[in-house]
Amino acid sequence: MKVRKNIKYISDSIKMMWQLDKTVFVTTFIISVIGAALPFIAIFLSAYVIDGLSQDKDIGTLILTSVSTVGGIFALKIINAYLGKIKDIHTEICVKKFDMKMSIRTLAMDYELLESPKVNDIRTRIRNDNNWGAGFYSMVWQLPELLSSFVSLVVSIIVLLPLFFNSNVFSDIASLVMLAAFFIVIVFNILFSAKKTKKLHGILNEVGSTYDYLGYFLWNKQDYKQGKDIRIFNGQNIIKTYLDDDYKQKSDWINEVTLNSSEQGFVSGLSSGLLQVIAYIFVAVRAVSGALTIGSVLKFASIIHRFSLDLSRVFSSFTEYAAAAERQQSTLEYMNIPDVLFKGTLPVEKRNDNEYEIEFKNVSFKYPGSKVYALKNLNMKLQIGQRMAIVGMNGSGKTSMIKLLCRLYDPTEGSITLNGIDIKKYDYEEYMSIFSVVFQDFKLFSFSLGQNVAASVEYDRKKVVASLKQSGFGDRLSTMAKGLDTALYNNFEEDGVEISGGEAQKIALARALYKDAPFIILDEPTAALDPIAEFEIYSKFNEIVGGKTAIYISHRLSSCRFCDDIAVFHEGHLIERGSHDKLIANKEGKYYELWNAQAQYYV
Repeated sequence: MKVRKNIKYISDSIKMMWQLDKTVFVTTFIISVIGAALPFIAIFLSAYVIDGLSQDKDIGTLILTSVSTVGGIFALKIINAYLGKIKDIHTEICVKKFDMKMSIRTLAMDYELLESPKVNDIRTRIRNDNNWGAGFYSMVWQLPELLSSFVSLVVSIIVLLPLFFNSNVFSDIASLVMLAAFFIVIVFNILFSAKKTKKLHGILNEVGSTYDYLGYFLWNKQDYKQGKDIRIFNGQNIIKTYLDDDYKQKSDWINEVTLNSSEQGFVSGLSSGLLQVIAYIFVAVRAVSGALTIGSVLKFASIIHRFSLDLSRVFSSFTEYAAAAERQQSTLEYMNIPDVLFKGTLPVEKRNDNEYEIEFKNVSFKYPGSKVYALKNLNMKLQIGQRMAIVGMNGSGKTSMIKLLCRLYDPTEGSITLNGIDIKKYDYEEYMSIFSVVFQDFKLFSFSLGQNVAASVEYDRKKVVASLKQSGFGDRLSTMAKGLDTALYNNFEEDGVEISGGEAQKIALARALYKDAPFIILDEPTAALDPIAEFEIYSKFNEIVGGKTAIYISHRLSSCRFCDDIAVFHEGHLIERGSHDKLIANKEGKYYELWNAQAQYYV
């Protein structure tokens, strides 16, 4: 059963390799076949020459055949070297295509899946499975050894069949005993190899289930900002403790792998030696009886030697490749995760007047894997051109409501409509196009400033500059030598510019303005600022958005008091709604309680 699974794992990995780059597989196969054939050509030529000399064949014919054969071997080696260069190039291409395919799957995957416990578990398994030299690159790199040893073994068996299977062999008791011993050794080697393969898989899975601290600190690029905390709080000690423990654990693991491999290598070598001894005795007996020529003795003795070596190589390479292939199953599972969001087809009506109305109808929602509702029975309508503030304590459901609005998730119960039509029925990309959102954990990328604002390689430079000036970044832009072509951060460009948190917020706001969508949402992007600074940014942005529908989210009520409509969330429910004056007048309400609780810190 385990062998069958291993064969399936190998088949799945090779199939993926074939889909990504057929050239790397074809060249690898041809190189393996030629590499396996070359030793046999030399063996057959030697046997032919010896038999020809012993039988007084024409010297000219022997020389011509030898020269032609040697020339053919030389030509095959040149072809193999040429194909090897092609294979090396396409190996890198294949691996890059694989990495790209993984990235594209992540980018295209429904956001709901990216945050789900199930998918996070698969990603953790992928990281563990790719530790210690595993991964798709190792699959491509190990394939030639597997194919070459297998092809060579098959050729050896085919050539040896006439030696073992003829009428004279089965009439000789000694020959039958040697044949039986021959196959007993082979079966024992197969069973022992399967046992050690299973143990190797267990060792690899055991080490993969623990966090690789040593690899993390050695190979992962650390955020230099961590240096301040490490030095102030003497974090070197805790890091060194984890590294020491990790090193000891990995050392024990390496000893286990080494011992397991040594045991398998010993048995494989012993079996190979026994096979050679049995086979050589068998050939000698056949030669003494006159059944073989001198050239045939040389041929079969050499091929038996190759058979024993190839048998050992096949077991070894199959074991390693099967282990690597099994550890690719988590990656294949990740790539084949089906999306969960319903994909509609209706186009979103293009309106110059931004007459879009959205309504939540009895919407309830809980995150995947959670039993607690983040939102419960939400009913609310977003009026066209409205300035709405959504306020509440942390965890009250504000951000969850925005995620549903932008279709990052679908409601667990109820529906959301755009101009009276369920948003699930709209084409997903078109529906997303009507929103500009600045999330509280917004991200900028290590690309140029202009590309960050436009979220595109090609963009309208005048429009980008206008958006940056509107968001308050104009003065900083004027100091940048490369202007919009200035790289943010230095991940890719040595002259990349480090920007402050406030500057990053202004760029994120400019990005929302550049998109020019009918709905603009600010989801606490200024939470790190003090309430006065946050209020100034919100007020200025409120002037910029014009007639668009704008939603401002904050857990600080003072920042959004300029809005005519304020929705108060608490523990997943919409509990109050109205203007600031209306809500503050209700001394029994949650808004009044929160307002006064916060106001005491600014009196």
